[in-house]
Amino acid sequence: MTDDWRADRIGSALRGENPSVLRRLDAGFAVIGDVQFLPGYSVLLTDDPAVQRLSELPRGRRLSFLSDMDRLGEAVERACRRLDPAFRRVNLEILGNTDGFLHAHVWPRFEWEPAGLVGLPVWLYPREMWSEEQYALGPRHDVVRAAVGGELDRLME
Repeated sequence: MTDDWRADRIGSALRGENPSVLRRLDAGFAVIGDVQFLPGYSVLLTDDPAVQRLSELPRGRRLSFLSDMDRLGEAVERACRRLDPAFRRVNLEILGNTDGFLHAHVWPRFEWEPAGLVGLPVWLYPREMWSEEQYALGPRHDVVRAAVGGELDRLME
């Protein structure tokens, strides 16, 4: 599979061609993040590529999306707590400044993060962290990927 799915993340998820998808949720897709410098980083994608903002969803779908964000956040928290005793918390963000479709970021935070960054937004990490090969999503992240997916399954039971 090529990286073509990255150009249409939601469409490729709808077609079953997005390899980052962890689970289909009520109002979107839980996906593992492209970068894993904070292991467990995940994203909730809307299942409607035309939706750019939370406010564009009808109230019921909006609440479903927010419920899915909560579920993904709890799954990341449970998985990261189990995998790393230095887990601190989860940060949830709906930003939309770069990608033109509704999505929510779920960032695990850890005690081992650099002192100058641990209390700051993730977006202030050095730019090279976002592109270094060692942090790119790959087979070495299968354990965290399976852990988050397993927790999503438990929360959906």
